[in-house]
Amino acid sequence: MLADRVKTIKPSPTLAVSAKANELKAKGIDIISFGAGEPDIDTPIFVKEACIKALEDGKTKYTPSSGIPALREAIANKLNKENNIDYSPSEIVVSTGAKMILFLIFMSILNEGDEVIVPSPYWVSYPEQIRLFGGVPVFAELKEENNFELTLDILKKYVSPKTKAIIINSPSNPTGAVISKEDLEKIVEFCIEKNIFIISDECYEHFVYDDAFMVSPASFSKDARKITFTVNAFSKTFSMTGWRVGYVACPIEYAKIIADLNSQSVSNVTSFAQWGALEALQNEKSKDFIENMKNTFAKRRKHLIDILNKYQIPYSKPKGAFYMFIDLTKYKNHFKDDIQMSSFILEKGRVALVPGSSFGKEFWARLSYCVSEDTLTEGVKRIYEALSSL
Repeated sequence: MLADRVKTIKPSPTLAVSAKANELKAKGIDIISFGAGEPDIDTPIFVKEACIKALEDGKTKYTPSSGIPALREAIANKLNKENNIDYSPSEIVVSTGAKMILFLIFMSILNEGDEVIVPSPYWVSYPEQIRLFGGVPVFAELKEENNFELTLDILKKYVSPKTKAIIINSPSNPTGAVISKEDLEKIVEFCIEKNIFIISDECYEHFVYDDAFMVSPASFSKDARKITFTVNAFSKTFSMTGWRVGYVACPIEYAKIIADLNSQSVSNVTSFAQWGALEALQNEKSKDFIENMKNTFAKRRKHLIDILNKYQIPYSKPKGAFYMFIDLTKYKNHFKDDIQMSSFILEKGRVALVPGSSFGKEFWARLSYCVSEDTLTEGVKRIYEALSSL
């Protein structure tokens, strides 16, 4: 008999869409996939070489469960220089991707019935992980006319005596929304006053456009730092999705617990992958790599906006990340739900995308622009033609 906690868990829809697209491609069917949030740019060669050298040097054994000391020190230096937060290496835990880090945080802080405010639209794994540990995801509905940006006024509507934490994901997956510094500071001050944990998912920190800029909640004050879990990974910034290296920085009392949970679950991140991650932080070429990738996505974002405007498909203009959240509600009367709609687009238009209901917003859809401009042009054309045939 299965445990009750796993009976309602769902597979990741983003990974499921990518798997379905790859399955069809393997059969020789011409499929364009906008599903995965995975840069199509290869991992930097200097990162690969550092990993290979670690293998050749015999760095293939168990490491400390929190991560190799050199990597934690480099992460502390990065957070100090780039995010203006002073963490010691002992306050940093490295685990198998940001997804596992979030898993361990929820395991550490949630008791049965504790509420976690999840701004909606949201990344697909947040509510599933919260429920696994007896928590209750409370969805704070964001307004499309405000570009799906969280404000204090919205947050206050969803706070209760049971509120334990709030998730801040800025830049956001799936909308690309970036919370302004002014709004974020108000939210942080409120959380300090109410003693609400902030779980800050900063995986897209380097991908911001136009006049937007990203701020870490823990950087505002010592009190903010005390209630914040700063979460990040190497997956997006360095195109290392398959390496599975992520980390959290938080006060020592929580870091110790997370490290213990890490030791009793995955033991440690793959040893040689950690040396690759260390090189990513320390190599002088990293800054140019990140800047070039950001510029590539900025061009694709502009191109995608032009194409969507051409076909008069509404969207929420992203200020960050590498996703476009498009509004397909005008077609909702043709389908029982947006899962059926996405299946239709896959079959008729040969385009794989993730339906908005997976992110808490029905009859919207997330397009990842981790593909070429030509692919974006052809993919949007196919979506338009498929839906126009109804």
